[in-house]
Amino acid sequence: MNAMTKVPQPSAEKPKRHIQTYDARDLVKDGVQVCIALDEQIYYLRITRAGKLILTK
Repeated sequence: MNAMTKVPQPSAEKPKRHIQTYDARDLVKDGVQVCIALDEQIYYLRITRAGKLILTK
């Protein structure tokens, strides 16, 4: 997998714990959909034409 760009956290908000933020377009390189594995489940993250994100199982 290619290196992902970390998006800076907004300075006005301080999260209680460190949360890494990634640009969705970096995750979906060269397409509109990416598979994400969690334990033994596969999920699909898709960017719609309207620029919305959809996560399905």
